[in-house]
Amino acid sequence: MSENTTVLVTGASGRLGTVMVPLLAAEGYRVRPMSRHAKPGWVAGDLRTGEGLAEAVEGVDVIVHLASAAGKSQQTDVQGTERLLAVAAPAGVKHVLYVSINGIDRVPYSYYRAKLDTEKIVERSGIPYTILRAAQFHVFVEMLLSASSRLGPVLIDPSWRLQPVAVEDVADRIVELIAAPPTGEIIEYGGPEVLTFDEIARSWLAARHAKRPIWRLRIPGGMAKAIRSGAQTTTATPTGTRSWRDYLATKY
Repeated sequence: MSENTTVLVTGASGRLGTVMVPLLAAEGYRVRPMSRHAKPGWVAGDLRTGEGLAEAVEGVDVIVHLASAAGKSQQTDVQGTERLLAVAAPAGVKHVLYVSINGIDRVPYSYYRAKLDTEKIVERSGIPYTILRAAQFHVFVEMLLSASSRLGPVLIDPSWRLQPVAVEDVADRIVELIAAPPTGEIIEYGGPEVLTFDEIARSWLAARHAKRPIWRLRIPGGMAKAIRSGAQTTTATPTGTRSWRDYLATKY
């Protein structure tokens, strides 16, 4: 299938896209990376305006839809996906794989609500689809830790439960899913273990040989409560194989 399959990758310059594009090429797919700005070997397409989208989807078999913008989720995620799929359907695209986030139906957060709305757009587009909800990437979890320690101590809700996943594992899972027929379902995907944020913070400090204190507090609000309850974890299998400690060992 891969030798004669053209795959459009939106969000190709993002964290997952930069892993996804070379992996698809290595698997023998004809890869068409998309960005808002033209660059050699890429197509230009702007989800916010619709400019270039019809040309980007021409001759495409599969769309791996990664593009997202937390700060402009209505324009990019919701309306942008509508624009993309409106031209993808008449172009004959056979499979749309949309990457979403674990727990968006259980965690009250405006960006997650936009992602949930985007899932519904994919579901009613008329194009065969697969929706992959992935857990938080290792690198994003580290960004949270860095942000929470800007004042010195690491400020955390120790009871938050996360199931961080490697970007590379998510990319591998996408390759598996587009090699198969569209599922027409939402598939959850997480890392190999569920950890409390206390475990995550302590292992992060140990890997960096950092002596910063950890200040533990119970963060108020519905979002924090949902994360404490495990709303962003999943029992779905398969899971990724690269653990949080593997990530730390590789980086530090």
